[in-house]
Amino acid sequence: MSDRPITVTQPFLPPLEEFVPYLEEIWKARRLTNAGPFHQRLEVALAEYLGVEHIALFANGTLALVTALKSLALSGEIITTPFSFVATTHALWWSGITPVFADIDPKSLNLDPRAIEATITSRTTAILPVHVYGRPCDVGAIQRIADAHGLKVIYDAAHAFAVRDSGGSVTRYGDLSVLSFHATKVFTTFEGGAIVCPDAKTKQHIDLLKNFGFADEVTVRTVGINGKMNELQAAFGLLQLRYVDATIRRRQEIDTLYRRALESVAGIDCPLLPPGITWNHAYFPILVQPGYPLSRDELYHRLREVGIHARRYFYPLISEFPMYRNLSSAAPASLPIAHNVAKRVLCLPIYPALDLEEMDKIIDIISGIG
Repeated sequence: MSDRPITVTQPFLPPLEEFVPYLEEIWKARRLTNAGPFHQRLEVALAEYLGVEHIALFANGTLALVTALKSLALSGEIITTPFSFVATTHALWWSGITPVFADIDPKSLNLDPRAIEATITSRTTAILPVHVYGRPCDVGAIQRIADAHGLKVIYDAAHAFAVRDSGGSVTRYGDLSVLSFHATKVFTTFEGGAIVCPDAKTKQHIDLLKNFGFADEVTVRTVGINGKMNELQAAFGLLQLRYVDATIRRRQEIDTLYRRALESVAGIDCPLLPPGITWNHAYFPILVQPGYPLSRDELYHRLREVGIHARRYFYPLISEFPMYRNLSSAAPASLPIAHNVAKRVLCLPIYPALDLEEMDKIIDIISGIG
């Protein structure tokens, strides 16, 4: 595979020694949490990087999503996708909200706006779409549906850090957008998350909610939760932000190599990237079609046998887990596209430290089976 060069022009992971001064500053300040200086600096830096006005940091993305739902006082039913990480729907269940699953679009793998509209009832209060793999939803169609029915829209943008369309960050859509900074994400604070807020008043309310509702030392204004990001997480985020563009470039190089090597393999589909999008290459999904000699699961196990940890993201569907499968919207007949995709999807390894030798092994296994 030496005829498929990948060139890395600068480091994409922060050297450990660069983190030491941050730790020393935290230790000297004796401020470990509660919106300390690193927390405040990271909020400013992320807002500038993403091109948004207001962002509220959280200890993790799930707490951010639960708080986003609370901040809008949502109840009843919320329409969402079965094709996502289970935290999306768990956040609804934890909030006493009934999830209603709608089917996905076969190309974008995001919620199909037509399916959304077909599932709206008198109890529907919001839509919770996911930018799956960072691919933007049909935000225009979703907003038109929400406006027509008086619904709120919260985007689960856990995969969409640094994804932009012609107008800027896709996190600017909806009433709120929620990010994850988990260790597996393009931008990470070990654990972490954030809510992109449309205005200062909304951010102020969310900041109250994530700190037990405290307005000052003796005043509690609302029923809040402990969702705060600590100073160690924030410091690592500030350091990581210096390398995130190089990280994305490296991911793009890997993405390009995969596509070039697999485009001629019968029965392997690499979903196309949407035009006009600045992409973060967070994931590299393939769809194993009937023309391929192995099933998706057979290929998955073949890779595992040689230590390659591809992921069946997202299988099973959320709607198949025991706490959700008895919902009427979870019936397989209502979600045919999601079920078909879940049986065929396989996300190949894509991370900055992935080297050519490992990539060659992955590509040879997929393309050499006959």
